[in-house]
Amino acid sequence: MSKIAFLGLGVMGFPMAGHLKRAGHDVVVYNRTPATAAKWIAAYGGSSAPTPREASKARDFVFACVGNDDDLRAVTLGESGAFAGIAAGAVFVDHTTASATIARELDRDAKSRGFGFIDAPVSGGQAGAENGQLTVMCGGDRDDFAKAEPVIAAYARSCRLMGPAGAGQLTKMVNQICIAGLVQALSEGLRFAEAAGLDPQAVIDVISKGAAQSWQMDNRHKTMIARKFDFGFAVDWMRKDLAICLDEARRNGASLPVAALVDQFYGEIQSRGGRRWDTSSLITRL
Repeated sequence: MSKIAFLGLGVMGFPMAGHLKRAGHDVVVYNRTPATAAKWIAAYGGSSAPTPREASKARDFVFACVGNDDDLRAVTLGESGAFAGIAAGAVFVDHTTASATIARELDRDAKSRGFGFIDAPVSGGQAGAENGQLTVMCGGDRDDFAKAEPVIAAYARSCRLMGPAGAGQLTKMVNQICIAGLVQALSEGLRFAEAAGLDPQAVIDVISKGAAQSWQMDNRHKTMIARKFDFGFAVDWMRKDLAICLDEARRNGASLPVAALVDQFYGEIQSRGGRRWDTSSLITRL
């Protein structure tokens, strides 16, 4: 059993922290909205702290899962931030999908204070978090990863060290780039089938057995056909992630024409009131 702090109890962090508690760890939580922390305690037990710094004191591991770079800075830095409370030898594990730049910055800061840092964004969405079936891609030192991996296993089906600090975030960018193209292609295929007078479900039943098969096809085609978009990863968050990808591409010289185009398409979805629709809502603009 480890002493753990978990910062951020959103749709991902709430169940992830719960899996840690159910695995037998001593878990203290912090959330910007105290009522959410109280709800988590009612569901899982454990305790809460009023600030990230207080939550992080005397903990072996501190986990975070917040919204973006600014949110991450808010819970880590400053007098009430987690970094002011973490003990030497502990490991900070960040599950936020953020930039590789901030991952490297926080890694350097952590090392100067004597504790480890792992950037560990996840893939699998809310369902993956709730079912303990997330894919975790990590960046950081091998020794710190070796300490954290058995704990992360409470909610992961796969966890791999991809390289030094920032490598986890860069791998997550690749993940989001691929998803953007796949969802757009699936949207176009389904809309084409409808326009051609085909039964879209029958089409998917056939082509999903061949080279066109993908996770998006298997898990999103039914709700796309039904035009239901209240399941999965929100458009707002996808645009945040794609902005990170495109910004990084400007730095490393990679060309992302499809990702850039799909980002514009998601902007259209936002302007039509679909900010909280899931990413498969791309089909609506067709």
